[in-house]
Amino acid sequence: MAAPSRPAVPPAASDEPALLRPEIAAMAGYVPGEQPQDEGWVKLNTNENPYPPSPAVADAVVAQLAGRAPAKYPDPLAGRFRRRAAEVLGVDPEWILCGNGSDDLLTILVRTFVGAGEAMRVPTPSYVLYRTLAAIQGAACEELPFAPDWSLPEGFAAPRTAAGLPVRLAVLPNPNSPSGTIVPRRDLESIADRFPGALVIDEAYGDFADADCLGLVRSHRRVIVTRSMSKSYALAGVRFGFAVARPEVVRELEKVKDSYNCDALSIAAATAAIADRDWLRGNRATILATRARLSVALERLGFAVEPSQANFVWCTHPRRPHRPLYEALKARRILVRWMQYPGWGDGLRITVGTDAEIDTFLNALGEILAST
Repeated sequence: MAAPSRPAVPPAASDEPALLRPEIAAMAGYVPGEQPQDEGWVKLNTNENPYPPSPAVADAVVAQLAGRAPAKYPDPLAGRFRRRAAEVLGVDPEWILCGNGSDDLLTILVRTFVGAGEAMRVPTPSYVLYRTLAAIQGAACEELPFAPDWSLPEGFAAPRTAAGLPVRLAVLPNPNSPSGTIVPRRDLESIADRFPGALVIDEAYGDFADADCLGLVRSHRRVIVTRSMSKSYALAGVRFGFAVARPEVVRELEKVKDSYNCDALSIAAATAAIADRDWLRGNRATILATRARLSVALERLGFAVEPSQANFVWCTHPRRPHRPLYEALKARRILVRWMQYPGWGDGLRITVGTDAEIDTFLNALGEILAST
């Protein structure tokens, strides 16, 4: 039997009101890194932790599934996690806001602080989702280029954009992606002293760095730090993050978040993960050792490698175009991230995988370089 034909969709009349907001129609959506669903890939492109999470995570999730948690709404403020994280971070629970990954928190922050016709500021190259969030809000996003040494550009603390719009929010990834570099604490403190809006320090990779900026939250009421459980705690598939801010700021952010933005299983998993400090220390040490080995090996293959404070490295080759290298690796089922930034150039961002994965990658890369 033949399938019924679909009815034709009539074209919109010329005088019909637009269906979409103009900001949405005009924007390009954020494109996540490739996520192949079949087996057999060496996946070094989206900065996931290559190791299983703490064994306590599975126990916590199973306990939730065995009870009535799946049938009930979760705690809207994730109180269990806030209490345990507060012990780890040395703050009161009221200083913590939980989210469905740090991307959810960034969305809440942009919606809270930046209105249509206003602006947010970010450095570039950095996380391109920031620009998307501003576009959704109908706000401007001023992107100021990093200096060649990845230091912050002049004017990052200015109260207005070059076009004269008020800057209500500045977001600084630290460590930065794609470079893995950090802005020193003294420079961030100088910006916090001068910038009149909210300053968000995105520490998605902060657990791999030598220092963090939680102290700035205590000393500067406009500073907010965001963290992710995806990277250092190996919970990318669970989706959980948190922000640390003054309690009066957290209370305002709670007005904007979705009612139940963290489910019961993710709360249980994240609470168990952040409590297992021995697991975190061991996992961090393993990844940092592999990161150092990866950096040295890439330099021996002729790449320039930025000194990374994250669980990935950013590298460029002075004589080889980067995209063909990415494509040749992909043909061998090895994924890295080829990234290009207007006015800056391109390069390869490589996640620190297991030692076996890094060996496979390095062997393949060496063969590709030798054969082309």
